[in-house]
Amino acid sequence: MDKKPDANFYKACVPKYWSQYKPEFFNCGDRLDVINTFFELKDLQQQDSIKPDSDRTKIKSHLDPEKLFAIVDLDIQSQTINKQYPFSDTEKIFYNLYQEGKVNQQTAPQHRIWVTGFIHKESYFIIPELQEMFDSCFMPPYPLYIPLYKENNLLLTDIYKDMAELIDQDPDLKNHLITASQRINYCPGLNCTDVDKLKISWIQEFNSTVDVTRKNELIYVLLTLIKAKNFWREIEPPPNWSGSADNYKEQLLLKIGKFYSEQSDAEYHLSVFFKILYQFV
Repeated sequence: MDKKPDANFYKACVPKYWSQYKPEFFNCGDRLDVINTFFELKDLQQQDSIKPDSDRTKIKSHLDPEKLFAIVDLDIQSQTINKQYPFSDTEKIFYNLYQEGKVNQQTAPQHRIWVTGFIHKESYFIIPELQEMFDSCFMPPYPLYIPLYKENNLLLTDIYKDMAELIDQDPDLKNHLITASQRINYCPGLNCTDVDKLKISWIQEFNSTVDVTRKNELIYVLLTLIKAKNFWREIEPPPNWSGSADNYKEQLLLKIGKFYSEQSDAEYHLSVFFKILYQFV
């Protein structure tokens, strides 16, 4: 499971200054699978530690339960944590872990189960700061392989506009609008009375501002509301790419991971996560 694309992506996010004792990553399935695997590993380690020496497993585990972390995708619906843990569900983790869309670096080191700040990890593949990277994908000495979205060179703004059009069509968002609106209440100018008004107000705010900081704030809000997975799937290699589409996507993920490995701003959730994780080496 450590050879899967998701695991390779997180490996690529490891900061450059982290030269040894790097973390290992394993895919575990959906949110509940990740949480269950986290607690099962802790339980196995604790059970093994209390056995007599003669009964312990021959291959000694080097896992330190205090250095075991889980990354769980945020979703509109909260996921309950049935085991003993300081937070009873992913929503409570989210509110303790993030403040106005950024990682709360005061509380973050207390967490062992991390919840992404956006809905699903694919949102991290299309943040606005990545546009420059997409525009120069695989520059010389390699040919230029700019990704396509709906048969045109990828413009992330096109994806955001398509995502915004789904605000009033997402049944999960409609059924959990109160939860969603609480997550984004730091962003002024949005009408969260119902999904129709939220859609209209987001589009109006986005189209009426030329301020990059404000636009990015609205984009981050959108990535907290609408799933990006299907939009990521629509990104394709250009005609001059001779390999498979899957291989192209894997190469893109490595380049995106490299972007995060070079960041330290609190704005980038994944970069801050690794910065904090490094404290436990």
